[in-house]
Amino acid sequence: MSCQVVFQPSGRRGMIESGSTLLEVARELGIDIESPCSGTKNCGKCKVKIEEGYYEKLGLTSHISHVSPLTESEKIALQPEEVRANYRLACCTQIKGDLLVFVPEESRSTQQIVLETGKDRLLQVNPAVHKYFVKMIPASMDDHRGDFDRLKASLLAQYTHLNQELSIDYTVLLSLPKTVRQGKWSVTATLWKNQVIIALEPGLVEAAYGVAIDVGTTTVAAYLCDLLTGKVLQQDSMMNPQIRYGEDVLSRITYGMNNDNGLAIMHQTVIEGINTLVSRLSEASGINVEQVADMVLVFNSAMHHIALNIDPSYMGRAPFAPAIRASLDIKARDLGIRIAPGGNIHCLPVEAGFVGPDNVAVLIAEEPHKQEKRMLIIDIGTNGEIDFGNKERLLSTSCATGPALEGAQIKFGMRAAPGAIETVLLDPVSLEPRFKVIGEANWYHPSQTIKAKGICGSGIIDIIAEMFKSGIIDTSGKFNMQLSSPRIRRDAHNKPEYVLVWAEETSIGSDITVTQGDVRAIQLAKAALYVGAKILMQKWGTNQVDSVTLAGAFGSYINKESALVIGLFPDCDLAKVVAVGNAAGDGAKLALLDADKRTDAQAVADIIQFVETAVEPDFQTQFIQALNFPHSNDTFPHIQHILDKIPTIKP
Repeated sequence: MSCQVVFQPSGRRGMIESGSTLLEVARELGIDIESPCSGTKNCGKCKVKIEEGYYEKLGLTSHISHVSPLTESEKIALQPEEVRANYRLACCTQIKGDLLVFVPEESRSTQQIVLETGKDRLLQVNPAVHKYFVKMIPASMDDHRGDFDRLKASLLAQYTHLNQELSIDYTVLLSLPKTVRQGKWSVTATLWKNQVIIALEPGLVEAAYGVAIDVGTTTVAAYLCDLLTGKVLQQDSMMNPQIRYGEDVLSRITYGMNNDNGLAIMHQTVIEGINTLVSRLSEASGINVEQVADMVLVFNSAMHHIALNIDPSYMGRAPFAPAIRASLDIKARDLGIRIAPGGNIHCLPVEAGFVGPDNVAVLIAEEPHKQEKRMLIIDIGTNGEIDFGNKERLLSTSCATGPALEGAQIKFGMRAAPGAIETVLLDPVSLEPRFKVIGEANWYHPSQTIKAKGICGSGIIDIIAEMFKSGIIDTSGKFNMQLSSPRIRRDAHNKPEYVLVWAEETSIGSDITVTQGDVRAIQLAKAALYVGAKILMQKWGTNQVDSVTLAGAFGSYINKESALVIGLFPDCDLAKVVAVGNAAGDGAKLALLDADKRTDAQAVADIIQFVETAVEPDFQTQFIQALNFPHSNDTFPHIQHILDKIPTIKP
């Protein structure tokens, strides 16, 4: 019996004959799971989690009953709580039915490369939390004031700019008597917005810490910052653990709707991920997590709702309305985030149904609303956000581009991890490839063995552009089967494909190919992105772009010439196309370190105009036109010299 098996977070999947072990199947699909004992059932390192539920987008129902019973080896290696949570050892577990399998971070022998860095930006250090050292008047038989009354009076007397209605967080109040006496009536109070005491420490303590986190659909990047200097002390990242419930936001919304406690499960999963990152950052810096007093979170709208345990289901249907658009300040303890018990979590505002705080973070980092030039900003993730305009007018939209561009809908696609082909060039005459694999210092050469296992997003853009430039595919994306090359062939289903890597040169034991289906998937993704940008330009009243800013990991690694050749975005001088790294993460850091940026964020969220491009009368027409490489009608004068050299395919 054939069973469908999907591994997360890699997104790799396949139809597998029942009876195989999960470790065997993982190896066949090019998924690296830690197995120091090589599958002899001795090390207990190959832990995986069997997810349960119906996954509509994948078309499968996964259940623990779809695998073989627990073995004696697993009973020894796994903790009781792991067994209850459906953890198994991949080497011991045989497949009996359809499965969704999550490979936890500690079991992955190769980690996805997560872009944590952005660009250097000027900032003003003006955090929402400040520390104040005070010497209090000790209690005495002649002074019957309470400890808080003494603390408040001392603070207001020594720091006259503080809010006269100064209050204290309940958790701080609980330890107040002990703390002030430990400090011999000298303490350091941490105040939020100069009006609420959210932490109290004995004696003089100058250090102040905050964490900014970009919760992406696929990855989570976190930054521990010194709130006194503005310096980033540590940064860390991980795959979003929610990915086991779906690769895109709609899949996760659907999971929450179709499974009992689905929302609560996803909420707790991402909170655990945030706590893991905060713990790792704190440990690396030699501080206690409770010394972190402030946090800024950014995410897309669906991730925003799920992280805050708000039902996201209504954003999955028209009119895609969020529960709240305004920025939020929430006590860390209310979300279960382990920082200072009285610490604050600030969430930037939501723009619209599918344009969230992460896009607002990009806007306060890049500031198009303060520029004369007309900026096109594209943040390509699992969900793509597009902004266009300047200080006169600013518009935004979103489109689903990520799954194909990140490899999820590509036959040999994979995320950016060691073994992924990231850069490709084709000889225009011989049609032989040169490529670079993540983790390898050298380019591929026939005399060398470079064990590739798949193609990541930047490599996919390169190979499609190179195939177009070499005449292997025409402007419509159709293969030219008249070319004489062993790399151009038909697969077992008589569909055209190009062999990028021969089986013996891979680590997966099979040819890595680019299929007709892969080309179509990229056409659909790039057309959605192009049309989104084009409609915003039309709404603004122009057909020209002064600059293109590519944000996010994908935008930072793709070859901008390849992107323009396939028509990923409208024509622009390539010198004006810039990659800015994780701009959403940068925006989160700015909002953490400068409270005024939080005000700016709300202001820009209020003025930007969201455009639902899919309901535009000519959307379908424009979409069809944008499917061609680079476009059916639009001209690309900045790369015309490249287009002129492309061979004409005879009918």
